[in-house]
Amino acid sequence: MPPLRAANLLATIEGTRLHSTDCPRWQRWGPYLSERQWGTVREDYSPDGTAWDHFPHDHARSRAYRWGEDGIAGFGDDKLNWCVSLALWNRRDPILKERLFGLTNAQGNHGEDVKELYFYLDGTPTHSYMRMLYKYPQAAFPYDDLVQENARRGGDMPEYEILDTGVFDDLRYFDVQVEYAKHAPDDILMRVTIENRAGEPASLDVLPQIWARNSWSWKENKDKPSLVAGQDHDGGVQVVGHQHGHEPIVVTAWSKDAPHMTWLFCENDTNVKRLFNMDGAGPFKDGFNDYLVHSDEQAIRRDAGTKAGAHASIELGPHGRAVVYMRWRPQSSPDDAQLDADAVFARRIAEADEFYGALQHEIADPGARLVQRQALAGMLWSKQYYQYDVQRWLEGDPLQPKPPESRKHGRNVDWRHLCNADIVSMPDKWEYPWYASWDLAFHAAAFALIDPAFAKRQLLLLVKDRYQHPNGQIPAYEWALGDANPPVHAWAAWRVYEIDRALTGKADRDFLELVFHKLLLNFSWWVNRKDADGHNIFQGGFLGLDNVGIFDRSSPLPTGGHIDQADGTAWMAAYALDLMRIALELAYANHVFVDIGVKFFEHFLYIAEAVSCDDGCDTGLWDSEDEFFYDKLRLPDGSNIPMRLRSIVGLIPLFAVHVLEERLHGHLPGLRERLVWFLEHRPDLARLVSRWDEPGKGNALLLSLLRGHRMKALLRRALDESEFLSDHGVRALSQFHRDHPFEFNHNGTSVTVRYLPAESDTRVFGGNSNWRGPVWMPVNYLLIESLYEFHRYYGDDFRVEYPTGSGQKFSLSEIGDELARRATTLFLKDRNGERPVMGAYPLLQADPRSRDLVLFHEYFHGDNGRGVGASHQTGWSGLVALLLQPRAMGASGNVPLTGDPNEAPAAASSPASPPESAPEPIVTK
Repeated sequence: MPPLRAANLLATIEGTRLHSTDCPRWQRWGPYLSERQWGTVREDYSPDGTAWDHFPHDHARSRAYRWGEDGIAGFGDDKLNWCVSLALWNRRDPILKERLFGLTNAQGNHGEDVKELYFYLDGTPTHSYMRMLYKYPQAAFPYDDLVQENARRGGDMPEYEILDTGVFDDLRYFDVQVEYAKHAPDDILMRVTIENRAGEPASLDVLPQIWARNSWSWKENKDKPSLVAGQDHDGGVQVVGHQHGHEPIVVTAWSKDAPHMTWLFCENDTNVKRLFNMDGAGPFKDGFNDYLVHSDEQAIRRDAGTKAGAHASIELGPHGRAVVYMRWRPQSSPDDAQLDADAVFARRIAEADEFYGALQHEIADPGARLVQRQALAGMLWSKQYYQYDVQRWLEGDPLQPKPPESRKHGRNVDWRHLCNADIVSMPDKWEYPWYASWDLAFHAAAFALIDPAFAKRQLLLLVKDRYQHPNGQIPAYEWALGDANPPVHAWAAWRVYEIDRALTGKADRDFLELVFHKLLLNFSWWVNRKDADGHNIFQGGFLGLDNVGIFDRSSPLPTGGHIDQADGTAWMAAYALDLMRIALELAYANHVFVDIGVKFFEHFLYIAEAVSCDDGCDTGLWDSEDEFFYDKLRLPDGSNIPMRLRSIVGLIPLFAVHVLEERLHGHLPGLRERLVWFLEHRPDLARLVSRWDEPGKGNALLLSLLRGHRMKALLRRALDESEFLSDHGVRALSQFHRDHPFEFNHNGTSVTVRYLPAESDTRVFGGNSNWRGPVWMPVNYLLIESLYEFHRYYGDDFRVEYPTGSGQKFSLSEIGDELARRATTLFLKDRNGERPVMGAYPLLQADPRSRDLVLFHEYFHGDNGRGVGASHQTGWSGLVALLLQPRAMGASGNVPLTGDPNEAPAAASSPASPPESAPEPIVTK
């Protein structure tokens, strides 16, 4: 199968723009606002670290943020000096709708949860065009009802969602579509299209708004910019004051449906009167709210401020429609008073269609194209300017009260070096408005499909000196930077490198080498910090799987001791193979990397020996009776107890697989000799890993934690519909535990784990995520990739029963294809015209205007595929974009694999000529 081709993609207008030297200018403005800045660690200055309580939603409209901003359909520059978003008021709500509402972790019966209906529909990588849809009720927004009813419900009950309140019944709501189009890189149009979906007239106040992020309340001698009502700009607004190296901005707004739009002004300053009962001169941040909702003329100004909103009062007839525009541009650019805004939008939409048409030219199904495009749109909209200077956060700001002393002994005190101020891909911008290291790795792989340069920058961010800890650890996430996420950074770097090479035809070894050197430090951190007994068996903590086990794996165990983790050890084995693969690729240009590659080859074998040895050995995690990998609880007295819980933890050893091919690596100087020597001197290691003396097709060598029998044993459970296999992918916990809960008792400690296909009924590790039964996209994606990799070695003749018990046998590649198909059916319409992921949205699925709106949830119901958890976590669920793209995965030649068969190895100084004869086998019998 030929590699992924994208010459047509690069030839499009957007593709050319994306790969031009002017691209940074085009990407300077983008959808970089968060959807929730309140309730984050960054804004928490409490003595006890209770971020949700210290800065609640009720404060957000009135209190200036320290580290970021938020807003509906937000846009901003790449330092968030200037921000744009939309405010709405249906004349019934108790507050102006400026930001999305949701429940805090304590308020939700299953943790934090956004309670709004909004959808990301389109976008281009340069953000030359972006589109999203927000559904706004015409009745009063049910803030109190959502809080009170969810508080009444326990963990065994479903969540109370916005559709359950009835405010969207009979289509009594507005569809508010927000689009951005760039006339030029810094000349940007906003178009807000409001449709009354109801059969009765309705009124709405619309305020496209622009404001300066508050940077003056924290430091002395900090200039304060201003937005001033202009005299010569058609009633527009002009920016006055510091521009951070950029020229002044002129802002205009207009609407044929509201000819008397007026500019309102206030200050992006905290309303100290309302929140703290202190004297202070307004108008404050909540000025627009108080003016519209409470008719307080004193809450605003008409001439200037640091926040400006263009107020349009809209009256809509039944099913009526109105459009509001705003534009901001540099003062020096032509006024273009006669600019045809709709023509600009039409041009940018056509360019977006051309771009995605080139990307999707091999996807025949229109439904699949729609899902992929919305998945990628969700990822593009989930970029965010993320700022967090831990040292400053701990010490406080000169103009603000000093933080409590308890901060110096609390969260993230060991990460004083961390200073983030970058555009980062978020899991989502409401529930997870902060990066997580393993999430970001998956994001980068999906982003590489449309913007490999951005994907590479994302991976390099986390290994910069101001991110990566001096000891080599990569930051996990802001709630606990020192936690350990699965080490998938090397896998992501390799996957991005492959896709980038396939798209551009160029191998960016500079990127690969740069990330490789920093990952050497990270690998050393893992080896030195997460191998408690020095036996190549690893712990790691919760490793991103939240409540998959019986204990919170990031906290001290109630039994004492520690847990030897099958997943932690498998992740490290896979990490060693990924680094080996990268080192051998770099060896084409510099032979010294051969030595490093062999070192990781050896390290993999040591891990494989420890984890895979039989029951009689002290370290092994393989259970011969159940034929499954289990964690082991190591007690303080030296004894150990296998945790016989059939979870994804026991399947992750399948991920540690790589085929070393002679056709690609046979000419690397010294490689064959080093491998032969090691295998001849350590036959015990070779025997335990795989059949080294039985080379596969094409003289390839299989590096895996599993021999053929053990691999089949794991697959027998993974592909069993009464255990792991669901209609929509592989579950995180075996269905066996539905009727046979796992119980653990030890010295009065009693814990039970049972299969839960959707929301969790436990608050272990927060409660908002559940790995005890649902389908999760990232582990399904890695499992599919692993099956493809095994197939490279075993070929079509190696066949496995699928599904287990069916009597039908297929090759591993065919099974990978089938698992990919099951995963994509989460988002595609079934025979009834419904999407499983949208199972909680029957009103939308029944509406012809809404049935093609797709959400990409955090995880999915293990029985029926309903979306669960964070409703917009397109981040890693966006991997479906790769599953839908022909030849975009590293399988069976889908993208170029390690090395280039047409590229001979090179000396450090100059390339060598291609060999004229076949290389000797890497390993001989």
